[in-house]
Amino acid sequence: MLAALIRKELLALCRDPHGLAALFLMPLVFIVIMSLALKDYYTPSTRELAYAVIDAPQGAHVDTLLKAWQKRRGQPQPAPADWQAALASGTLRYVIRFAPDFDTAIEALNAPREQKIRLIADPGLEYALFRNLESELAASVGELRADAVQARFNGPGRPGANAITRLVASERLDTGVRPTAVQQNVPAWLVFGMFFVVTAIAGLFVQEAAEGTLSRLRSLGVPRRIQILAKALPYFGINAIQAALMLSAGVWLMPALGGDRLQLAGIDWFALVLMLGAISAAAIGFALAVASLVRSHAQASALGAMCNLLMAGIGGIMVPVFVMPPVMQKAAAWSPMNWSLEGLLQILLRHGDVAAVVPAAGRLLAFALFMSLVAGLLFRRRMK
Repeated sequence: MLAALIRKELLALCRDPHGLAALFLMPLVFIVIMSLALKDYYTPSTRELAYAVIDAPQGAHVDTLLKAWQKRRGQPQPAPADWQAALASGTLRYVIRFAPDFDTAIEALNAPREQKIRLIADPGLEYALFRNLESELAASVGELRADAVQARFNGPGRPGANAITRLVASERLDTGVRPTAVQQNVPAWLVFGMFFVVTAIAGLFVQEAAEGTLSRLRSLGVPRRIQILAKALPYFGINAIQAALMLSAGVWLMPALGGDRLQLAGIDWFALVLMLGAISAAAIGFALAVASLVRSHAQASALGAMCNLLMAGIGGIMVPVFVMPPVMQKAAAWSPMNWSLEGLLQILLRHGDVAAVVPAAGRLLAFALFMSLVAGLLFRRRMK
């Protein structure tokens, strides 16, 4: 009986090309688009930014600073007469403007009361890139001033002796994987795609209710739990195919399109299977609850899509949690999609083992159990 009902569900799904497209093509398209669009967000390059130098006076310190800057950031563009308009239009991304007495201020023992160099950026320049340029320019000026003061008292020192960067060491814990747009977007949209089974399950549920299939199964004595189980089990297979397809796209398709490669070397595969199973259970449990609640195709499409979009928006699927304000980060902790994404990132980015993902997997399984109980109660009420 169970096998026959599962076969019925698979046949109904295969006859729904739009549902299959939503389950497989939609998350794949999002992975490709978002990974390529956000590639430079995770690996920003300031060398390629067009810039100009304004009002640079003649002086040894100005020349030294500009030569060092050009070595790192490329040659400046000729400064247009209306450079403010060039910045506003994005033709120039930033401008470095000198005060006439820059060289004198660098050599003065007391720090000047007014700024002697300004960084003026395109209003659309990303905040992280702007801060990167600002800190690098400040460090360069600081090093230049330290060299000038030292030369005044002790004579010229060796180049780079006063570099501020010599005092600071920074590194990421080496797990063999660096954060990229692909490492973020593949698990993110994989989670979204797995939860999107709600539209397929709810749609088929409404169709069977309208055609009288549920009533006929009840009259034949098919237990409610068997009917619910028959609807759930095929989608574990669907979600497994989704996971394989999305991970394969990250490994092979994205590099072919010019993106980064999803790194899977060295991960704990058992932990990954555990997380994917927990995500699938949560997604299917939620889908069954929604399917047992709605009464029409319009309700199924609207409620399922709305809930998915809300959980995705709050949970860090569309916008990474680390760029959200603190209030939104706290709200993200309530989204099952956030539990799913964090569990996958523990494995794919931090090389976590089973113990590392047990908390996330446990929350997802608890959510799946709760949603399944809700689905059972709603289905029982519906069939009375």
